[in-house]
Amino acid sequence: MRRALTRIAHEILERNKGAENLALIGIHTRGIPIAARLAAKLQQLEGVDVPLGRLDITLYRDDLSEIAKQPIIRETEVPFDLDRRRVVLVDDVLYTGRTVRAALDALIDLGRPEGIQLAVLVDRGHRELPIRADYVGKNLPTAKSEVVKVKLQETDGTDGVELWDLEEVQAAQQ
Repeated sequence: MRRALTRIAHEILERNKGAENLALIGIHTRGIPIAARLAAKLQQLEGVDVPLGRLDITLYRDDLSEIAKQPIIRETEVPFDLDRRRVVLVDDVLYTGRTVRAALDALIDLGRPEGIQLAVLVDRGHRELPIRADYVGKNLPTAKSEVVKVKLQETDGTDGVELWDLEEVQAAQQ
Protein backbone atom coordinates (compact mmCIF):
# COMPACT_ATOMS: atom_id res chain seq x y z
CA MET A 1 0.00 0.00 0.00
CA ARG A 2 2.85 2.36 0.87
CA ARG A 3 4.52 1.79 -2.51
CA ALA A 4 1.24 2.24 -4.39
CA LEU A 5 0.55 5.57 -2.65
CA THR A 6 4.11 6.75 -3.26
CA ARG A 7 3.75 5.91 -6.95
CA ILE A 8 0.39 7.71 -7.14
CA ALA A 9 1.90 10.80 -5.46
CA HIS A 10 4.74 10.86 -8.02
CA GLU A 11 2.25 10.44 -10.89
CA ILE A 12 0.10 13.30 -9.56
CA LEU A 13 3.12 15.60 -9.39
CA GLU A 14 4.31 14.60 -12.84
CA ARG A 15 0.93 15.06 -14.52
CA ASN A 16 0.28 18.40 -12.79
CA LYS A 17 3.86 19.67 -13.09
CA GLY A 18 4.12 20.10 -9.34
CA ALA A 19 1.68 20.80 -6.55
CA GLU A 20 0.72 24.40 -7.35
CA ASN A 21 -3.06 24.99 -7.32
CA LEU A 22 -3.61 21.33 -6.43
CA ALA A 23 -6.09 20.06 -3.81
CA LEU A 24 -7.03 16.59 -2.60
CA ILE A 25 -10.57 15.65 -1.58
CA GLY A 26 -11.25 12.28 0.01
CA ILE A 27 -14.61 10.57 -0.42
CA HIS A 28 -16.11 9.26 2.84
CA THR A 29 -15.09 6.92 4.39
CA ARG A 30 -11.77 5.40 3.39
CA GLY A 31 -10.96 7.97 0.72
CA ILE A 32 -10.31 10.50 3.48
CA PRO A 33 -7.34 8.77 5.16
CA ILE A 34 -5.96 7.77 1.75
CA ALA A 35 -6.13 11.44 0.67
CA ALA A 36 -4.38 12.45 3.91
CA ARG A 37 -1.60 9.96 3.23
CA LEU A 38 -1.22 11.28 -0.31
CA ALA A 39 -1.10 14.86 0.99
CA ALA A 40 1.69 13.85 3.39
CA LYS A 41 3.59 12.19 0.50
CA LEU A 42 3.18 15.27 -1.67
CA GLN A 43 4.41 17.48 1.18
CA GLN A 44 7.40 15.20 1.64
CA LEU A 45 8.24 15.22 -2.08
CA GLU A 46 7.51 18.89 -2.91
CA GLY A 47 7.72 20.66 0.46
CA VAL A 48 4.25 22.12 -0.18
CA ASP A 49 1.14 21.66 1.94
CA VAL A 50 -1.61 20.56 -0.45
CA PRO A 51 -5.10 21.56 0.77
CA LEU A 52 -7.16 18.62 1.92
CA GLY A 53 -10.93 18.22 2.04
CA ARG A 54 -13.54 15.56 2.73
CA LEU A 55 -16.69 14.87 0.77
CA ASP A 56 -19.89 13.11 1.79
CA ILE A 57 -21.83 11.91 -1.24
CA THR A 58 -24.79 10.33 0.58
CA LEU A 59 -27.44 12.75 -0.68
CA TYR A 60 -26.08 12.53 -4.24
CA ARG A 61 -26.39 8.75 -4.56
CA ASP A 62 -28.73 7.36 -7.18
CA ASP A 63 -29.67 4.51 -4.83
CA LEU A 64 -30.41 6.63 -1.74
CA SER A 65 -33.89 5.18 -1.28
CA GLU A 66 -32.45 1.66 -1.35
CA ILE A 67 -29.66 2.05 1.22
CA ALA A 68 -31.59 3.14 4.31
CA LYS A 69 -34.72 4.93 5.50
CA GLN A 70 -32.53 7.28 7.51
CA PRO A 71 -29.13 7.44 5.78
CA ILE A 72 -26.17 8.60 7.83
CA ILE A 73 -25.06 12.03 6.66
CA ARG A 74 -21.40 12.76 7.32
CA GLU A 75 -19.57 16.04 7.17
CA THR A 76 -18.42 17.58 3.92
CA GLU A 77 -15.51 19.87 4.64
CA VAL A 78 -13.76 21.72 1.84
CA PRO A 79 -12.05 24.64 3.61
CA PHE A 80 -10.67 26.24 0.43
CA ASP A 81 -11.98 27.76 -2.78
CA LEU A 82 -12.27 25.24 -5.62
CA ASP A 83 -12.10 27.83 -8.39
CA ARG A 84 -8.92 27.61 -10.49
CA ARG A 85 -7.74 24.50 -8.62
CA ARG A 86 -6.97 21.09 -9.97
CA VAL A 87 -8.80 18.73 -7.64
CA VAL A 88 -7.86 15.10 -7.14
CA LEU A 89 -10.81 13.08 -5.83
CA VAL A 90 -9.57 10.14 -3.77
CA ASP A 91 -11.36 6.88 -2.97
CA ASP A 92 -10.40 3.39 -1.91
CA VAL A 93 -12.10 1.18 -4.54
CA LEU A 94 -13.43 1.98 -8.01
CA TYR A 95 -16.16 -0.45 -9.03
CA THR A 96 -19.31 0.59 -10.94
CA GLY A 97 -18.42 4.29 -11.08
CA ARG A 98 -21.60 5.38 -9.31
CA THR A 99 -19.80 6.67 -6.20
CA VAL A 100 -17.53 8.80 -8.38
CA ARG A 101 -20.52 10.14 -10.35
CA ALA A 102 -22.15 11.19 -7.07
CA ALA A 103 -18.86 12.76 -5.90
CA LEU A 104 -18.59 14.76 -9.12
CA ASP A 105 -22.13 16.10 -8.60
CA ALA A 106 -21.36 17.03 -4.99
CA LEU A 107 -18.06 18.67 -5.94
CA ILE A 108 -19.58 20.78 -8.72
CA ASP A 109 -22.16 22.08 -6.22
CA LEU A 110 -19.22 23.45 -4.18
CA GLY A 111 -17.47 25.35 -6.97
CA ARG A 112 -15.94 25.18 -10.41
CA PRO A 113 -12.49 23.60 -10.32
CA GLU A 114 -10.08 24.00 -13.24
CA GLY A 115 -10.03 20.22 -13.53
CA ILE A 116 -10.96 17.08 -11.63
CA GLN A 117 -8.84 13.93 -11.52
CA LEU A 118 -9.50 10.61 -9.79
CA ALA A 119 -7.11 8.56 -7.66
CA VAL A 120 -8.07 5.14 -6.30
CA LEU A 121 -6.16 2.54 -4.37
CA VAL A 122 -7.91 -0.38 -6.13
CA ASP A 123 -9.68 -0.57 -9.49
CA ARG A 124 -11.70 -3.79 -9.62
CA GLY A 125 -13.44 -3.26 -12.97
CA HIS A 126 -17.14 -3.86 -13.75
CA ARG A 127 -17.92 -0.24 -14.62
CA GLU A 128 -21.55 0.74 -15.22
CA LEU A 129 -20.70 4.33 -16.11
CA PRO A 130 -17.98 5.74 -18.40
CA ILE A 131 -15.62 6.65 -15.56
CA ARG A 132 -11.90 5.89 -15.41
CA ALA A 133 -9.34 6.63 -12.71
CA ASP A 134 -6.36 8.82 -13.57
CA TYR A 135 -4.25 7.19 -10.85
CA VAL A 136 -4.59 3.56 -9.72
CA GLY A 137 -2.63 1.85 -6.98
CA LYS A 138 -3.58 -1.66 -8.11
CA ASN A 139 -5.81 -3.11 -10.81
CA LEU A 140 -7.52 -6.10 -9.22
CA PRO A 141 -9.76 -8.02 -11.64
CA THR A 142 -12.67 -9.50 -9.70
CA ALA A 143 -15.86 -11.43 -10.21
CA LYS A 144 -19.13 -9.64 -9.49
CA SER A 145 -19.64 -12.24 -6.75
CA GLU A 146 -16.60 -10.89 -4.89
CA VAL A 147 -16.13 -7.93 -2.56
CA VAL A 148 -12.93 -5.90 -2.21
CA LYS A 149 -12.37 -4.70 1.34
CA VAL A 150 -9.67 -2.08 1.92
CA LYS A 151 -8.45 -1.89 5.50
CA LEU A 152 -6.58 1.15 6.75
CA GLN A 153 -4.69 1.75 9.96
CA GLU A 154 -6.75 4.90 10.58
CA THR A 155 -10.15 3.18 10.34
CA ASP A 156 -9.47 -0.52 10.89
CA GLY A 157 -6.25 -0.73 12.89
CA THR A 158 -4.35 -2.42 10.04
CA ASP A 159 -3.46 -1.88 6.39
CA GLY A 160 -4.47 -4.38 3.75
CA VAL A 161 -6.68 -5.28 0.83
CA GLU A 162 -8.88 -8.36 1.13
CA LEU A 163 -10.95 -10.17 -1.47
CA TRP A 164 -14.10 -11.79 -0.07
CA ASP A 165 -16.85 -13.89 -1.60
CA LEU A 166 -20.16 -11.99 -1.48
CA GLU A 167 -22.02 -14.97 -0.01
CA GLU A 168 -19.53 -15.14 2.90
CA VAL A 169 -19.99 -11.41 3.57
CA GLN A 170 -23.79 -11.74 3.57
CA ALA A 171 -23.64 -14.79 5.88
CA ALA A 172 -21.35 -12.94 8.30
CA GLN A 173 -23.77 -9.97 8.43
CA GLN A 174 -26.74 -12.18 9.44
